[in-house]
Amino acid sequence: MKGDRVEIVVDAHDTSRSYEIVATRAGRRVEITIGRGVVEVAEVTRSGTPVRTARFMASRLLALVEHPAPRPPLDEERDDLERAG
Repeated sequence: MKGDRVEIVVDAHDTSRSYEIVATRAGRRVEITIGRGVVEVAEVTRSGTPVRTARFMASRLLALVEHPAPRPPLDEERDDLERAG
């Protein structure tokens, strides 16, 4: 969903580097795949076609933080909020 983003912090020997992958358009999302010592973060379309991809060695990864886009409340949540307020 537009607004999804992932922050990646990588060990670069004497310092750390920070990268960010963001879903830039409506209908796109950010997916994370981990396997064989590699972490892959990709912005993909609705059909699953990758638009941008970044790969990092898992042994160098210091942090991987997902920031989901704010979602509108579901109907049940809206009803609960109305009753409480």
